[in-house]
This record gives sequence, structure tokens and C-alpha cells, in this order.
Amino acid sequence: MLEKTINNAICALLFRCEQQSVKEMDKIHAMQLFIKVAELESFSRAADFFALPKGSVSRQIQALEHQLGTQLLQRTTRRVKLTPEGMTYYQRAKDVLSNLSELDGLFQQDATSISGKLRIDIPPGIAKSLLLPRLSEFLYLHPGIELELSSHDRPVDILHDGFDCVIRTGALPEDGVIARPLGKLTMVNCASPHYLTRFGYPQSPDDLTSHAIVRYTPHLGVHPLGFEVASVNGVQWFKSGGMLTVNSSENYLTAGLAGLGIIQIPRIAVREALRAGRLIEVLPSYRAEPLSPFAGLSAASGAFPACKPVYAVAGWRNERVPGLTDYTF
Repeated sequence: MLEKTINNAICALLFRCEQQSVKEMDKIHAMQLFIKVAELESFSRAADFFALPKGSVSRQIQALEHQLGTQLLQRTTRRVKLTPEGMTYYQRAKDVLSNLSELDGLFQQDATSISGKLRIDIPPGIAKSLLLPRLSEFLYLHPGIELELSSHDRPVDILHDGFDCVIRTGALPEDGVIARPLGKLTMVNCASPHYLTRFGYPQSPDDLTSHAIVRYTPHLGVHPLGFEVASVNGVQWFKSGGMLTVNSSENYLTAGLAGLGIIQIPRIAVREALRAGRLIEVLPSYRAEPLSPFAGLSAASGAFPACKPVYAVAGWRNERVPGLTDYTF
């Protein structure tokens, strides 16, 4: 009789532990929903993102607020905003989900276990020089991945446009995006042989006033600062000649190859052109500051299976991409 009583007690305890585990998993899911609602400022768009009914998303977040004993979101007919308590919980929840995702990845190294749809946006130059030439091998190793690749010079909004990962250079992304540094891109100044035959080789940045510099800006109408030189005292900008400004990295390189002026560009993007003599390096002692690319991951999708291929891509590129002096992870 005593043995039966003990067994019943153990079974009851195990049942309660199992129920508690389910509740904790539900809380993680509610955190993911909450983060996406906060970032999109909309229950409807968050519901569409997760392919769930709007009422289900609303009920789960209400249950989360009830469990926490505080209001996380201010709801109006037009938009949803974080309360001060909601902002605190949002920041901590992002960290929790990010850590869970990385911990999960430590124990799932089998290539066959990596699957799902992956939406990436990457600058055209990096896509052409680094990713696309070696992508077939990666997709062969990970047949469960369905890849959607977008390529723009202008930054996309990872949170509102539904991307799992974006590769960018420059300023770190907005709140709600986890940034993973990818290394440095060495810059080089170069021009075509035709251009240098006509205008000669500049010996210092001061000579650039009599040279044409092809200018690049992602937003036309914003005047570029000029020729950039990195030094121990910081970045300096030198005035230069030139009448052409482009907003496409592909057109920027094409303009340099066509002899329209001197360009400042990552070495990895012109490596083959330099080897073939279609471009020639100039002012090697006056280079622009190296670019610092990073992978931006959506914090809200950090613990979802769709994010696992992002880490697989990063790990694969770390092993396979040559020219580590130009692109060091």
C-alpha cells in the first residue's frame, strides 16, 4: 500500500513538472510573439508573420501580461506602443531568445538537421564577389534550405520587410536586430589604364583637384564628401574633380572600368580586374578606412528554425572564403 502511494506521488510530481515545462515553452513562444508585435507595432502584421490568427496572438500576449502582473503594450485603434515596463521586458527578452538560439545551435551541427526558408538581403558587390560563386556548394551540403536572396544597395528594413538576415556595412542596425561582425574589407583606389594614360597618376590626394573621382551615394541628392583617406588622426576628406555620381555599386565599378574616373572600392570586388590589368591601383598609401560588414539577424526570429541556416551560412563562409587579408571573419 505504501509503495502504491509513493508511486502515485511520483507520477503526480512528474505530471506537474511536465505541465510546468509546457508552460515555460509557451512563455518562450509568447515572448517571440511579443517582440514581433513590438517591432511591427501591430498585432495583425505580427499574426501574418507567424501565420497565426490575430486573436491568438492577442490572447497569448494578454496571458503573458497577466502572468507578469504588468502591462507591456499600449493599445490604440491605430498602433501599438511599448510601455516603460514593456521596453525593459523587450530588451531582456531579445537577449534571452538570442542566447537560446546560440545554445540550440551548439548541439545541432548535423548538416541534414539544418532546414527551412532563409531570406537574406546582401549588397550586390558582396553577393557577386563572395557569396554567389560558392553558393552551389553550400546548398548541396544543406539540401533542406530554401534560399531567397535579395540584393540592394539601399538598406532594407529587416523587421518590416520580413528578412531573416541582412549583410550590411557602416552603422549598426536599429533596435530589434542582433548584429554579428563579419570582419574587415580592405579598400583600394584604382582607375583604368585608359584614364591614367589621359590624366596621369596622382602622387598625393592634393593632386585630385585635377582628376575625376567617380562619386557614390545610395541616395541621389545627397552630395558625397569627396575622396576619403584614413590616418592615425582619423578620416580626412579631400576635394576632387569629377562630374559623375552614381547610386549603384555595380554602376560604380563599371564607371571605373570605363575610364570615367578614380574609384574607391573593396579590393575583393576588383581583385580579378587588378590581376588582369583592367584596373590599376593608385595612391596605395592613401586608402579609405576599411569597411566593417556585419550580419544583422532579427531578434524575434532568433529562436525559430528559420534562423538556423543564418548561422550555417556564417560558419560555412568562415571556412570556405579565400583571401582572408581582404575579408577576415
